[in-house]
Amino acid sequence: MASTLDIDGQQAALETAVAQALEHARSAGADACEIGASVQQGMEINVRGGSVETLEMARDQGIGVTLYLGKRRASVSSSDASQGSLVDAVSRALDIARYTAEDPASGLADPSLLARELPDMGVHHPWALEPDEGIELARRCEQGGLAVEGIDSSDGASLTTSEGVSVYGNSHGFMGVTRASHHALSCMMIARDGSGMQRDHDYTVNCDASRLREPEAVGRVAAEQAMARLGARQMETGRMPVIFTPNMARSLIGHFLNAIAGGAIFRESSFLCDAMGEPIFPEWLSLGERPREYGAMVSSAYDDDGVYTRDNDFVRDGRLAGWMLSSYSARRLGLVTTGNAGGARNVRLQAPLMPERELLGSVERGVMVTELMGQGVNMVTGDYSRGAAGFLIEKGQIVAPVEEFTIAGNLRDMFRNLAGLGDDIDRRSSVHTGSWLIDDMMVAG
Repeated sequence: MASTLDIDGQQAALETAVAQALEHARSAGADACEIGASVQQGMEINVRGGSVETLEMARDQGIGVTLYLGKRRASVSSSDASQGSLVDAVSRALDIARYTAEDPASGLADPSLLARELPDMGVHHPWALEPDEGIELARRCEQGGLAVEGIDSSDGASLTTSEGVSVYGNSHGFMGVTRASHHALSCMMIARDGSGMQRDHDYTVNCDASRLREPEAVGRVAAEQAMARLGARQMETGRMPVIFTPNMARSLIGHFLNAIAGGAIFRESSFLCDAMGEPIFPEWLSLGERPREYGAMVSSAYDDDGVYTRDNDFVRDGRLAGWMLSSYSARRLGLVTTGNAGGARNVRLQAPLMPERELLGSVERGVMVTELMGQGVNMVTGDYSRGAAGFLIEKGQIVAPVEEFTIAGNLRDMFRNLAGLGDDIDRRSSVHTGSWLIDDMMVAG
């Protein structure tokens, strides 16, 4: 039987439980309270060698209660979203709050900033998928990779599908509901020759299953990428241009977003603390979020504080134009929330795009990074050093796979030395970007 969630019934139950728990908090003496509750149900299938390794039907639920006594704050969470559990969590939070220290910045979001219109964001597309159908899709994905000549074996194919509903309410009278779905298909293929063994993967993901790529295409791309890595050699040490493929460039954007998050700014733990208004990127690049983009991966009409979301420009014409602020971090900085409790949503770049071939052709000698390893990023100084694998570029052509090398620099220098943005936009996450060409980095073999 297909795994489907009684979304209407679950939403009604969560709304009732949250409303009653908020009333319990008020009557018990809390000055303010906010509650999040959610239920999610889904299926995961893993296939290897044509056989089903795992088939899991999962149902998860959870709650989070944050309660205020004056400027004292306490939070309690639970994996039980029932009405009784919510009331119990409120009582426990009250007991804890009496012993916590006062924090002048604590409290709910300003009532005037709470979302008033809650339009459908187009992120809920349930998939009534039978287990047998899911198994067949995963098998087709794996078979698509195994059909590529030279592939030695598979590390398996996976299919996941889920849908859920979450409710956020607070004692200002706000009640918001989000219905969402998530569907994905992935595959890992293994290639082998006289030089050894290499593996690589590919995936497709969307909130709407009808937008997933064909299973065979996912397996084929995973296989082709694994084959391309055979015969990898060592890199020579030197300074050179580096191309980050879209999936790797996304991590650089993630570092930038972490550096402008309100928490990092008020703690003075970011290399961009004093950079507001300064040129960070080339003047031809702007970067922002579009949280109400219909049908996008993480679209939402409100943030985790219940504040209405809006388009925010974080970089305008290369200059740092704004922080990402929640209600709490905004108070710590003496500013106003930007609707970013929970992070950025649907990050988009505005810049002239270079065709892939032109981007590659502009590199006389350099490296294309397709995999990053390690956590060598210091967000206080911006120093960057990570293990990598990818391909050697000579005279605008990919000439050989390379591995076991390190790329190093400083994020401020890397951002400033961004020389080109590719038109190979990857839309498989909330951050859409093409390849990045960084003009000058240290590469150590």
